[in-house]
Amino acid sequence: MNVLQLLPPFDFHDHVVGLWASPDIAVGTAWTIAAACLVAIACGLLGCFLIVQGLALIGDAISHTVLLGIVVAFLLTGQFSGPAMFVGAAVTGILTAVLIEFIHRHSRVKQDAAIGIVFSSLFAIGVILLSTMATHAHIDADCVLFGKLDTISFDKMAVAGFMIPVSVVQLLIVTVAVMFMIALFYKELLTAAFDPQLAAVLGLRPRVVQYGLMGMLSLTVVSSFTAVGAILVVAMMIAPPATAYLLTKRLPVMLLLSALFGVISAVVGTHLAFWLDASTAGAMVCVACGLFTLAFLFSPSQGLIAGSWRRYQLSQSSEEPQFAP
Repeated sequence: MNVLQLLPPFDFHDHVVGLWASPDIAVGTAWTIAAACLVAIACGLLGCFLIVQGLALIGDAISHTVLLGIVVAFLLTGQFSGPAMFVGAAVTGILTAVLIEFIHRHSRVKQDAAIGIVFSSLFAIGVILLSTMATHAHIDADCVLFGKLDTISFDKMAVAGFMIPVSVVQLLIVTVAVMFMIALFYKELLTAAFDPQLAAVLGLRPRVVQYGLMGMLSLTVVSSFTAVGAILVVAMMIAPPATAYLLTKRLPVMLLLSALFGVISAVVGTHLAFWLDASTAGAMVCVACGLFTLAFLFSPSQGLIAGSWRRYQLSQSSEEPQFAP
């Protein structure tokens, strides 16, 4: 059986224009895309600094270990919202980075193994606390994984006379904060990412910069957690920056491309999910991974096809007879 026959028929008017035909549907679609774009921009910008340092797995680890901070904050305050939740997540994120570095520096364990140990341990502690001491907490596994993008416009608040979804307001604040922090500490982040020893000589304290990055990453993760789910957060933290990394060698361009690819993934993924009647977050992840695949194959400088062609040309030139002058 042809796999394409399993797909529903695509109609541009129904599956693209139809999302914007009705005012009510158009508003919900717009808020869904807005929330996903904000997550993509915030996670993508921070993810660039992880990718260039080879620390992409730390982003994945923090996206899971923040559960411990969220549960501890809930046990102390009795609610899953408010400043306590963000403080708990930030502390847990920094703790994750500190423990990973401590294990890596004081043992023969390599960094990837240290990440796995810390990630699984803190996440397991969070799950145990959730199942034993916070049994009355209402946490839906599907919501944690895939978020509530399709219903994000239901819970709104008044802002300057306009009704805006609470999650969008929250994500907007975090995204602006991420952009402001990167602009303010760009020199420190750049130097610490590419040459920690030079950063230390210049008195920039690369460890403090790194912990600050992890704290900001934790705040971004926890603010995105309930809105878009863990899967989309991790994907937007890795896929768009990795795609941009294959297309440029300049960090400013990489930051812009990462944000652009994240926005494209959000917009196209929303329409793809509507066509396939599938998870919106899952469709966005598929689009982001599809863009990475295209860059992996066709990047002019680092693509698989371009590399194969250069090797072929080199082999052909080496086989040509060499004549003495």
